Amino acid sequence: MDDLTRWRDEFPILSRTVYMISNSLGAMPRAAAQSLAEYADTWATRGVRAWEERWWEMAGELGARIEAIIGAPAGSVSMHENVTTAEAVALSCIRPDGPRRRIVCTAMDFPSAVYLYKGQRDLGFDLDIVPALEDLSVPADRIAAAIDERTAAVCLSHVLFRSSYIVDPKPVIEKAHAVGAVIVLDGYQSAGIIPVDVTALGVDFFVGGCLKWLCGGPGNAFLYTAPWVKAKTHPRLTGWLSRTDPFAFDIDAAGVRDDGMAMMNGTPAIPAYYAALPGLEIIRQVGVDRIRAASRAMTRRLLDLVDEHGYRSVASRDPERLAGTVAVDVPEAARVAKTLNARDFVVDYRPGVGIRLSPHFYNAMDEIDAMMGEVDRIVRTKAYAPGA
Repeated sequence: MDDLTRWRDEFPILSRTVYMISNSLGAMPRAAAQSLAEYADTWATRGVRAWEERWWEMAGELGARIEAIIGAPAGSVSMHENVTTAEAVALSCIRPDGPRRRIVCTAMDFPSAVYLYKGQRDLGFDLDIVPALEDLSVPADRIAAAIDERTAAVCLSHVLFRSSYIVDPKPVIEKAHAVGAVIVLDGYQSAGIIPVDVTALGVDFFVGGCLKWLCGGPGNAFLYTAPWVKAKTHPRLTGWLSRTDPFAFDIDAAGVRDDGMAMMNGTPAIPAYYAALPGLEIIRQVGVDRIRAASRAMTRRLLDLVDEHGYRSVASRDPERLAGTVAVDVPEAARVAKTLNARDFVVDYRPGVGIRLSPHFYNAMDEIDAMMGEVDRIVRTKAYAPGA
């Protein structure tokens, strides 16, 4: 971990806070401000010409960087405003077909995604929500058991957002493919913190975003579409960016791009792309394997301190099943979280699990001790911040 401390200067917020909430919003790289300034300068000096000079193909530029991180083949990733939209594009490739009309998901998926899945009922789909165990985990075998010949799609979170439990996707993918179902794997809480290889997994779709562990800010979700899926289907949720000749402005245009941008739709949010580039470059340089090693050491230390203080955590004690977050449940956890933030110990709170602590490669081990020391101090003294 000492070798990774050299990256701390690249993240300005680390100089004034103990920033431990990268599972919600990654720290901003210093170079992101420079990149956004470049965007503003380009707009100011090149105007509409910027589209043909770089902007129109910039989604492919970002996609290529993400492909290298998630083990995807060239030209297989498209960019979207958020993960809900990315999943909606994936689901728009699937239709209910006779008895094959079930979507399988879990009760621990992010609510925004579940709202989307429920909305598919209006198109004729049924929804099967697999319940969680008492520890809020959803083991792979429970999900696989819910899949049968009636299943059209399985929408699976790789890492559960509340507990940071890593679901082993392999048996789920095997079962889904055995019965002819499609897999949409949500890697928002895995890409950038644990190694991911979508090609080796054989997944049909993989969604994620740069907002969190990839340190790229909002507006930068992505969708990997497997080559075999793209070869035989097209999304209903589409738009002019996907067309081979968009500036013909032909409403009957049928020609679709042959790369990842075939899965895109309307005009993209270019400023968000500029913001994401520095974080993606840093993650590439550091390497997800090294990030995973540092993360495991820090989450292990967090769990040791949780036990030492006698607090409760739903975090798995199996390092193979725990991603980058340790949720710590303490008395008055919501008030403790607000007090921590007021004191520049940056965290968040989720009902049912408590305070989420999510160290990244740029955190230091002494920050782990400082964070847990501050948590314990607030719990013991009940000295909550005003309004907490």
